[in-house]
Amino acid sequence: MIGVGDMRKGVTVEIDGTLYRVLDYGHHKTGRGSAQIRLKLKDVKGGHTIDRTFQASERFTRARIEKRPMQYLYESEDLYTFMDSESYDQVALSRGQLEDALPYLTENLQCEVISYDEGPIGVELPTAVELAVANTEPGFKGDTAQGGTKAAEMETGLVVQVPLFIETGEKLKIDTRTGQYLTRV
Repeated sequence: MIGVGDMRKGVTVEIDGTLYRVLDYGHHKTGRGSAQIRLKLKDVKGGHTIDRTFQASERFTRARIEKRPMQYLYESEDLYTFMDSESYDQVALSRGQLEDALPYLTENLQCEVISYDEGPIGVELPTAVELAVANTEPGFKGDTAQGGTKAAEMETGLVVQVPLFIETGEKLKIDTRTGQYLTRV
């Protein structure tokens, strides 16, 4: 069992027989009454999102999920194929199951495939990935008191704000939790 106060982004819970992943949460205390927790939940199998409010005293069943390290291989007709490096078993996930991870997937990326009841339901990415800059405007130093930024499109289509000195073709380390530039590689 997991209390509402222990909820975090990415936690998978079972509510009313349905499997949900927590996308966002907020703690709200009104002047009178008990505290409430507002959760933005994604139905893991259905794919839709809902907003629900719970009392701070409620408890939920933590879903028993299994994580296996796998390597991303390729995409074919909206199916993304991953391979277990030890047993060479392959698993295909749909675009809907990988919605948040798609901007960070590159061939041969090592990640963890999440399974529930023997079926894959999604992936957990590493905290940072290396992506090449596909397109960015030239950076010009100008009237900036601090370091300026500009938009850069990565090889996967992700658009990130980067410092002015970054050029097309460079490899960057990107945080997969926030989608922000970390450093050059």
